[in-house]
Amino acid sequence: MDKSATASRIKPGRAIALFITTLATGLLTAACENTTQSSSNPQTSSPTETTTAAPATNAKGLKLGSLLPTTGDLSSVGQPLPDAVRLLVDTVNQCGGVNGEPVTFIPEDDQTDPNAGAAAMTKLAQVDRVAGVVGSFASSVSTAALPIAVRNKVMFISPGSTSPVFTERAKTGEYNGFWARTAPPDTYQAQALAKLASERGFKRVATVVINNDYGVGFEKEFVQAFKKLGGTVVNEGKPTRYDPKAATFESEAAAAFNDKPDAVAAVLYAETGSLFLKSAYEQGLSKDVTVMLTDGVYSEDFPEQVGKSSDGKFILDGAIGTVPGANGPALAEFTKLWKDKTGKELSAYVPHGWDAAALMVLAAEAAKSNTGEGIKSKVRDVANAPGTEVTDVCKAMELVRKGEDINYQGASSNVDIDANGDVVGNYDVWKVEPDGKVDVTGKVSPQ
Repeated sequence: MDKSATASRIKPGRAIALFITTLATGLLTAACENTTQSSSNPQTSSPTETTTAAPATNAKGLKLGSLLPTTGDLSSVGQPLPDAVRLLVDTVNQCGGVNGEPVTFIPEDDQTDPNAGAAAMTKLAQVDRVAGVVGSFASSVSTAALPIAVRNKVMFISPGSTSPVFTERAKTGEYNGFWARTAPPDTYQAQALAKLASERGFKRVATVVINNDYGVGFEKEFVQAFKKLGGTVVNEGKPTRYDPKAATFESEAAAAFNDKPDAVAAVLYAETGSLFLKSAYEQGLSKDVTVMLTDGVYSEDFPEQVGKSSDGKFILDGAIGTVPGANGPALAEFTKLWKDKTGKELSAYVPHGWDAAALMVLAAEAAKSNTGEGIKSKVRDVANAPGTEVTDVCKAMELVRKGEDINYQGASSNVDIDANGDVVGNYDVWKVEPDGKVDVTGKVSPQ
């Protein structure tokens, strides 16, 4: 999911935190550059340099980081994700760690902001010297952070960056194998949303998307898929794309809803998307038009964010959407573990975060190396056939320590990762009920 920045909406406290983080990163990076004589590679890169930093060493055990949005436009989805990674690390440490040492976990908040994400990625790679990073969620943040990870030979596995752009760039070899994701690309979700629109009998649909890799890539795939199913996209010639930094969204709402389509396919983020939909309602534009949503706003909080009408009804009552589902062989046992350890219900993308971290530790153990290069060399081996199919991470670690081949079966899916770092997923259909609750009502498959 592309989940771009809304820098103009960062609260003062966050802005100060970002300044301090960026300043500290610069100072610490400089310090590291002055002390690399003892390293096997004396060069340390900055975000704008093309040199390669020395990878993390085996001596201090495996270090994993996360780069996830616990604040910002996608915080409603992102806040539980570091907990999933931490739970995986704790679980593995309780059953022996990786390569005979405990795993260290270093979480960073990317603030749903590419600039903050790049600064945090630089810190993780050059100061903390992690071997792998679970992140990011926003495709725009991953786009900013990935070059830093690749230069520093850090494995980067995203639980939610779904833009098709990553597939295209992986095909060119741009990521040199240091990229994978446990959530499927939006090529598939766009097809699933188009199929859902067709199944509901919609003939004329408009689109509105956040103007970034996630939104524009999704829009392109949706238009193609919906037209193949016999539908018409009424604003295809002049697509509606909103700037998340805009002060208001009245004109964009009017452009998306004015032709009275059967439905509006809205590819949004929660913070700015709620303002957009509220604007459409306040202008009287959304009456009798079904709103179709995607994973960027899938949370129990979103209907409340959009708000209620003067008579106390939820504005989003009746809205439907899609979200990558979790149907992996390990889902039941992971759901129980999650509830036992956190006391929380399982939310979207949490299984994908767990699986991303699981692949990291299993690959490091299989490579007998706590480096990003080691993880890269074995991540597809532990994820794919051939090998013993295993769902329990500790059992998987035991088999790998014995030198046996495994085919890890995850909670989100079977996590079979192809040459471009992609998995193929399935999609849940969800609906906003009159009381504002978000319920999964079925499933839909891509074409």
